[in-house]
Amino acid sequence: MTAVQPRHVQAAGFEVYFNKVVHFLTRKGISLLGTRILAVRGRTSGEWRTNPVNVLTYDGVRYLIAPRGHTQWVRNIRVTGGGELRLGRRTEAITVTELPDEEKPALLRQYFKRWGWEVARFFEEDIKKADDERLAAIAATVPVFRIG
Repeated sequence: MTAVQPRHVQAAGFEVYFNKVVHFLTRKGISLLGTRILAVRGRTSGEWRTNPVNVLTYDGVRYLIAPRGHTQWVRNIRVTGGGELRLGRRTEAITVTELPDEEKPALLRQYFKRWGWEVARFFEEDIKKADDERLAAIAATVPVFRIG
């Protein structure tokens, strides 16, 4: 069995500007399909770092999913164990627990169903049509955190 290499997809081109617009709107209190600003302390600097994220609610539980893979916010939240979700002036302190790969496929299916149009470019195939086997393989490269 070969180890899965961590995947990290950098923002590029139009995506950089799209993220800035989403970040701006969310800071102003306008959520696009559940977006929030995730604020996490830097693992070495201790300074607040922010990123727009999509919060998935599944069976009454909220999750953070990192479709770009092992990004800086993922590395930071693993160390800190939590952070803040912000929308406009509202701030919610959160703690998170990272899920094992076997718990991810159903969550990924729901995430891709809702935000596939936005995150499909981070994957090599049509993620909206991925079967259970493919979702299980993708799960190893996509960090997922339960909020709460």
